[in-house]
Order: sequence, then C-alpha cells, then structure tokens
Amino acid sequence: MPDNNYIINSKTCALLAIGNETKIIEKSRTLNINAEISSIISSNCYANCSTLEGRQKASAYLIGTNYKPPIILNEKTGIILIPTHSNRNKKCNWLVLANILNYYPGPNKMVQVEFNNNMKIDVPISYSIFDRQVLRATRLESILRGRKNQKF
Repeated sequence: MPDNNYIINSKTCALLAIGNETKIIEKSRTLNINAEISSIISSNCYANCSTLEGRQKASAYLIGTNYKPPIILNEKTGIILIPTHSNRNKKCNWLVLANILNYYPGPNKMVQVEFNNNMKIDVPISYSIFDRQVLRATRLESILRGRKNQKF
C-alpha cells in the first residue's frame, strides 16, 4: 500500500520522481516514500480542503497561465509548489519556492538548484523553462501577499 501520508511543510525543499516512488528532500534529511508524487500532492491538497486540479485552476486564474501553473498548497503557510513538467508526466518534480536560494544553468539541459540550506540538486529541465516557472510562482506569491493586505 502506498505511503502518501507525507505532509509537505516548511522544511520540504523538493519532491523528486523516482519511478513509482518519491524522493523527498527536506532541509536536514532525505526520505524515500513508496508513493508517486501526484498521490502525495493530492493528499496534501485534500488535507487543505481542495484538489490538485482545483489548486491548478485557481493558480491559472490568478496568474493568467494554464500550462504548468505553480500551486499554493496552503495559503496560511504560504507553501507554493513549482512543477518542472505537466503533472500528468511521471517525471514531473515539484520544488518549494520559499526554499530555493538560487539556480544556475547546468550541462545537458539541467538546472542546478541551490536551497537555502546550501544543498544543491540537478533538475532535468532547461534553465529558461525553470526560470519561467520560478517567475510564475513568484507572481502567484505576490498576488497572494497583496490579497492578505486587502481589507474587505
């Protein structure tokens, strides 16, 4: 039975697809979970009273893009997840925006991502596409911050 009960939190840096399993990188440890990333993210969305599809549609509406939108997992904690590919792609990895310190172009259409704990990983995505994904996530973060400051 898959173990999709992992709770994505402020220590989570990345969820990486490894076949039918997920490698989770946190600030101080790495875990291997016997579940696909989509199952883990879906469980986290359900725990926050939504679905992955609902989160994607909301993000797409807010930032004006339908393809590979970042998602706000939990508005209260501000956790925003960035997909590297379409979530229907089994090779889609997800990174937590708040824990990305920097990223650099790497060889063979890879991006080296440095997290705020100085850990680095290579992600199989071109630099320009990853940069666009980070910009979309930052835009979503800005919109959500603006909504928090509005008085209704």
